[in-house]
Amino acid sequence: MLLSDKKVLLIGGKGGVGKTTVSSALAVLAARQGKKVLLVSTDPAHSLADVFDMKIGDKKTVMRENLTALEIDPDHEVKAHIERVSSQMKRFTNPDLFPEIERQMRLTQQSPGAQEAALLERICNVIDEAEKDYDLLIFDTAPTGHTLRLLTLPEAMAAWTQGMLRSQKRSEDFDSVLEHLSPKAGKDINNPMADPQDNASDGMSDRTKAITEQLLTRQRLFQRTRRLLQDSSYTSILFVLTPERLPIQETDRALQSLTAEKLPVGGVVINRILPEQADGSFLAKRRLQEKTYIEDIHKRFKAWRNYSLYLLEEDVQGLDALEAFANNLEQAGFSA
Repeated sequence: MLLSDKKVLLIGGKGGVGKTTVSSALAVLAARQGKKVLLVSTDPAHSLADVFDMKIGDKKTVMRENLTALEIDPDHEVKAHIERVSSQMKRFTNPDLFPEIERQMRLTQQSPGAQEAALLERICNVIDEAEKDYDLLIFDTAPTGHTLRLLTLPEAMAAWTQGMLRSQKRSEDFDSVLEHLSPKAGKDINNPMADPQDNASDGMSDRTKAITEQLLTRQRLFQRTRRLLQDSSYTSILFVLTPERLPIQETDRALQSLTAEKLPVGGVVINRILPEQADGSFLAKRRLQEKTYIEDIHKRFKAWRNYSLYLLEEDVQGLDALEAFANNLEQAGFSA
């Protein structure tokens, strides 16, 4: 895989198969070949800092030349998202209702899907911002189920926003009807045939315009992200798995779902294969079982490129270890 062919790489897979190590080493490989790389973790249980053995957090952190990393904090994103919505609502609401708005927003913060929606908006903005500042954007994603929900959210959120826009249009039309029927809308009671006064509806027009513009902005953002994620010349999704029964079955289901959603899968990375020099009767028996699983992987996922990575003697931790692991990726077929 030529990494420079893509703008966005998403690294997915079952928990514990080595997604973070692979995504980090891919970022190092691209960076040392001169690509400006942004590596982003969307997993609530971040591991980037552990792999690099460096503090990262929710602000962009330079890891080495050409490589910047970021760990998105979902809780912070929800809080910031709720604060933005609350602030927008208060602009058009009587101050007496502010306590009720704040109470409702606190409840919304705990509602199902709030974290995913806020996280999606941040990811959309990261993709948008990275286009001009970076050559390659790599996402170290959460385990499979969470990632699949996240990847299908842009379409759902765009559709939901479209529904909100229709409701807003109906409300606007209804307000317009009331405006003409009610004397309070600006008509002279003594002259019922007079046109309504424009200034009587200025407040409503400003509010309607602001709400509609906000919804349209969000819809455009979600639609653009969806188009980019479905563009095989722009985005590629790599799934990491180990040669074991459960990761194979989960990867199979995930790839079927991604294909149904027309999301571009670039290949599967078979991680932690036992090397030939690993000896002993225990490992010999294990290798025989592993061989059948690898054959199964090649058969199930023959539609995509298969990359093989061998089990290492020690854990990969720190920049030097990632540089060494990046060499393994090159040997497996990755190139910047």
